[in-house]
Amino acid sequence: MVNIFTIGVYGFTEEEFFDTLIKAKIDTFCDIRRRRGVRGSKYAFVNSKRLQVKLKELGIYYVHYLELAPSNIVRDEQKKADKEIGAKKRLRDGLSQSFINAYKEECLKNFNLNHFLEILGTNAKNVVLFCVERDPKACHRSIAAEHLNSIWNNLKVVHL
Repeated sequence: MVNIFTIGVYGFTEEEFFDTLIKAKIDTFCDIRRRRGVRGSKYAFVNSKRLQVKLKELGIYYVHYLELAPSNIVRDEQKKADKEIGAKKRLRDGLSQSFINAYKEECLKNFNLNHFLEILGTNAKNVVLFCVERDPKACHRSIAAEHLNSIWNNLKVVHL
């Protein structure tokens, strides 16, 4: 049985972030960002190269699964919706229906669970889907996790 977790980085310190992964016994870290960098020094520890080095030190397997990362066109749907209501990205508490629809069409319509499992590897037991937003409802990782839950038997999803 595989357990699926999700985590964002906003709101965590570096120590809290990695401690959370350790406490959840994460063995496979699935980065579902298109751009694997974060501006500024506060969250530089999740910039791809630094993140991969730290995860390797912790014995956590790193996977970049671009197929679950929304394109800029899909991301623009959310930017438009945020602008309409004056929402700030880091403070957003949900996603627009236009983003959700576009994400499902682009990333989930042809999602191949067998390919995903192959990429994760046979040792994956506690897999975390990672993006940056604090609130999972404000991030595509919650849509991806919900989709996995709908097509995968015996799946448990936990938002860290």
